[in-house]
Amino acid sequence: GPAEIANVAREFNRMVENRSAAEARIKNLNRIHAMLSRINALIVRVRVREELFRESCRIAVEAGEFRMAWIGVVDREADMVRPVASDGDVRDFFDVAPLELTRSGPAGHALTGRAVREMKPVVSNDVANDPQRMLKKELAERGINSLAIIPLIVEKVAVGVMALYAAETGFFDAEEMKLLGGLADDIAFALAHIETAEKLDYVAYYDVLTGLANRTLFNERLTRHLRLAGHERGLALVLLDLERFKTVNDSLGRHSGDELLKQVARRLAHCAGDPGRVGRLSGDHFALMIDGTHADEVARAVEYQVRACFGEAFRLESGAELRVSVRGGIALSPRDGSDFETLHRNAEAALKRAKASGDRLVFYAGHMTEKVAERLTLENQMRLALDRSEFVLHYQPKVDLESRRIEGVEALIRWQSPGLGLVPPMDFIPLLEETGMILEAGAWAMRRAALDHRGWVERGLAAPRISVNVSAIQLRKRDFVDTVQAALAEDAEHPGLDLEITESLVMEDIEENIRKLTAVRDLGVSIAVDDFGTGYSSLRYLAMLPVQTVKIDRSFIVTMLKEPSTMTLVSMIISLAHSLRLKVVAEGVDSEQQAVVLRALKCDQMQGYLVSRPLPLAELSALLGSRSLPAQVPAP
Repeated sequence: GPAEIANVAREFNRMVENRSAAEARIKNLNRIHAMLSRINALIVRVRVREELFRESCRIAVEAGEFRMAWIGVVDREADMVRPVASDGDVRDFFDVAPLELTRSGPAGHALTGRAVREMKPVVSNDVANDPQRMLKKELAERGINSLAIIPLIVEKVAVGVMALYAAETGFFDAEEMKLLGGLADDIAFALAHIETAEKLDYVAYYDVLTGLANRTLFNERLTRHLRLAGHERGLALVLLDLERFKTVNDSLGRHSGDELLKQVARRLAHCAGDPGRVGRLSGDHFALMIDGTHADEVARAVEYQVRACFGEAFRLESGAELRVSVRGGIALSPRDGSDFETLHRNAEAALKRAKASGDRLVFYAGHMTEKVAERLTLENQMRLALDRSEFVLHYQPKVDLESRRIEGVEALIRWQSPGLGLVPPMDFIPLLEETGMILEAGAWAMRRAALDHRGWVERGLAAPRISVNVSAIQLRKRDFVDTVQAALAEDAEHPGLDLEITESLVMEDIEENIRKLTAVRDLGVSIAVDDFGTGYSSLRYLAMLPVQTVKIDRSFIVTMLKEPSTMTLVSMIISLAHSLRLKVVAEGVDSEQQAVVLRALKCDQMQGYLVSRPLPLAELSALLGSRSLPAQVPAP
């Protein structure tokens, strides 16, 4: 009957519709698979993120048959997603598209921001009838009925989105979204890989802290400039070293030191006019390339850049203002070399000469290389000496002027080199300080002195207190007090360690030094001001310092018998010290006549060759053991 015919017709239509839907679904999946295949092939070969973005959008439109596709990256500072690539019927879409991460409007929240915030795909499968969707007019003009915004997630952070727009209503079902989610993961993986490769490339060629060319890249650039310049036009390599940069690090901290280096880099790049001609080769060493054939024109150019860069103080975030000066070494091509390594070696030789002579800028001269090579050899031998325990302490007695009894000894570092023999202190101690190795050597000297003192006590000898000299670099270190405390732990039962600090060093940062020295005194350590009279001490600060002894510099002792004014000065120092209840030690006493005068002036102690030269540990131990307690040194 008619009812049965109608039922059959309805069933037939349903079958046709189901078949059509299945065919459409298969077609859509084929489109997605084709797009996935081509984009994955792209991922394998691409090495630049811009190409990855651009080509992915193109393939989505061509193979995926989407009306429009775009990729955006998250800009957290601007609180939005910035489109970086697109394809299809885009036109002026981004002029009105809501791309803010937190924006919402009368028609509902923007999909883009929601996808980033929730880190999961957001889909609208019927744009025209979706009350939460914005831009209905713009999407209708482009024949778009479905859209999906898929986040690109790298290391659990949404770094961008991929947006796809389809003509079909209901295009993005569960199976399509599963495939597209995998595609987004693949693109995110490629992004992470590209970013890692870019970081490795950057580290290989650029200084991470300042952004300047590192040694490798500067070498390549200089080599290219040398090739272009040829022999007709000269090129100068200038190496600049910041003066007292270690002091900034030690006193203000590593963060301030890094901040200063970044500011110096920015100024040098600005003054050079071309950042490609500036590099940071290591630490506080910067390099410049300057065109010029003659030394005078190069010198003028360097002087101008140095004044422009370092003329004004550097202001740090902490509020500190620093005036920085530099030393420079200059090598000219082709005169001083025609390749990077030769020019660098010769400019470095000139820089070392500048630092030694106090000149601000020094041009390379041939004879410098041999001297620099000798110095570098000595520096390397010194580093090995620290590792091989070649340094030893010698001890010079300090005796009471009346009784000639040993009241203490001064520890003096010596280098017993297997190849060089006993190296004179002036040949290696300045180099220890210049290279920073004095920190390790100074800490060792404190520990060694404490161990030697403990050895004397354990042997039942009259163990005098040992004073150890402290360098400027040591005192400036934040952990100076901790270093002293660690040394005292080597002789905890009978601590006998004292410190000697030069007058000029104490006055460098008086408030901070008073704090540190007070903490050291509280550990049971006595403190002496060495070379007194050669500096510029304020009597007010001298009274505040936690010191027990002053040592009159040997230059006054040597001349006091010949110069009445020096004799008066020595007498005043002794009287002043006694008025502050400080003991006085005279250094460099070499004759009995000097000792007689010092005794008459009421000086407390003396040390010098009249008493004894500095003695190795074994000789001083024998001297201590040969005398009844307390040990005495007979008058000559």
